Amino acid sequence: MPGTKRRKDTVVRAAGCILWRRLPPSGALELCVVHRPKYDDWSWPKGKLKSGEDPLAGALREVAEETGFTAVPGVELSSVAYVAGGRPKQVRYWAAEAAAGRFTPNKEVDRLRWLSPAAARERLTQFRDRELVDELLTALRLT
Repeated sequence: MPGTKRRKDTVVRAAGCILWRRLPPSGALELCVVHRPKYDDWSWPKGKLKSGEDPLAGALREVAEETGFTAVPGVELSSVAYVAGGRPKQVRYWAAEAAAGRFTPNKEVDRLRWLSPAAARERLTQFRDRELVDELLTALRLT
């Protein structure tokens, strides 16, 4: 109902992607990590879903908003659950190949880095985000 406060036990629904690309001509794999100045952290592109929004559509929207890239979705990866701002939050993730686009810094994301899987694992602030690197590599059959 509009104007009503959300209960503290209501799960915040969010979605995002582990965005990847291959470098020509070597074919080396790079993963996209973003820096959020509000939290001073490095994470995967993700965000809250709009009311009634399909999670995959929301994940692709968030990737476009935060990175400037369109993405071709692949397999769904594990969801991650944690508490943020005193409320439970669940983030659904998909593997997604980067298509066309160009990053422009904005209020939510001021930096973007394309890194090797090992470097991305090291750069990510939260341990829960690091675990998704291996899952992506398995999904891409690189392990």
